Amino acid sequence: MDITIHRPHELSDALRGAWHQAMDVSPEYANPFLAPEFATGIGRYRGGARVAVLRENGEPVGFLPYERNALGVGRAIGLGLSDCQALVHRPGISWDARDLLQACGLSIFEFDHLVQEQRPFGRHVTGTFASPVIDVKPGDGDYPHWLRGAYPGLAKTVMKKERRVGRDVGEVRFVFDERDPRALRTLMQWKSAQYRRTGRMDRFSRPWIVDLVDHLSRVREEHFTGVLSVLYAGDRPMAAHFGPRSSTVLAAWFTAYDPELRYYSPGLMMHLRLAEAAARHGVTLVDLGRGDKEYKDWLKTRELRVGEGFATRPHPVAAAYRLWRRPVRGLRNTVLAHPELRKPADRLLKTVGTLRTSGGADSGRGRPGAR
Repeated sequence: MDITIHRPHELSDALRGAWHQAMDVSPEYANPFLAPEFATGIGRYRGGARVAVLRENGEPVGFLPYERNALGVGRAIGLGLSDCQALVHRPGISWDARDLLQACGLSIFEFDHLVQEQRPFGRHVTGTFASPVIDVKPGDGDYPHWLRGAYPGLAKTVMKKERRVGRDVGEVRFVFDERDPRALRTLMQWKSAQYRRTGRMDRFSRPWIVDLVDHLSRVREEHFTGVLSVLYAGDRPMAAHFGPRSSTVLAAWFTAYDPELRYYSPGLMMHLRLAEAAARHGVTLVDLGRGDKEYKDWLKTRELRVGEGFATRPHPVAAAYRLWRRPVRGLRNTVLAHPELRKPADRLLKTVGTLRTSGGADSGRGRPGAR
């Protein structure tokens, strides 16, 4: 196996085509986070972004997007943002994790949403986790008919709330592919405020993430399209979602809603409308991403498994990095796995968020996340 290293934007059309073909022949690699367009997007804002191209008999057969720092510490591309990670390859290809790391100049490679099929990384996985998904198919009628057939337990409650918001605010309408950039800014402002309100790290306080999302929203390719969807009450945006899609998979990424309308359950309405519309646009799977959330339990049809861990080769930097990172992950996973710990932790974070916002951190409204 011959391995060469490239910056994402340096990939030729032929290499990108081979990467797309590898995605097409294996359903587990159909996720848009595994597309070269996502790696290229990250590479615009992260100088350490690289792609390892694996060749067999001169033919490109595998692609690993990753990020590398000056010390040789590697991470899955977009770690912390990406909900699916893998070495994308043609069926029947074998490769060795240690040889791969050596070719990439890495002492360690960190991942947290690794596709379960990646057996060469198997012994480096420290834990596996459920990643809920929705198997969707077009309905034979309109949205209410689809909702009653797909989610009979939720249909009555959701339709009642939609009628109520129609009376109180304005008629509910849904736009699957909204092109108005103002709607994307509104989504990022809502999400940024939600992060701060709940004590979470505000992703949109980082300019490069704001710029990345803005860039990806304009990408329109077969294997990666940025899709902004908006739920309106009359002319008022009520909830919005932005996430990438491939030809068959839509990744649920950033969802937020107007907190003044929270009693109408706009987030749940948003996900249901999104699933129904995605099916009409050719999507067969909505990936909700790893994480325990009540709405995911309501919506999922099954679960995938994703792994986290550290692929390493003997090196002092690898040992030090793993020693630093693994306890942090272990503590987080312990809290998330036990409701009796998770609820007090959520309350603590919300208290921190309240103190943060009351101190004026929510006053910046000029640019998303101002920020």
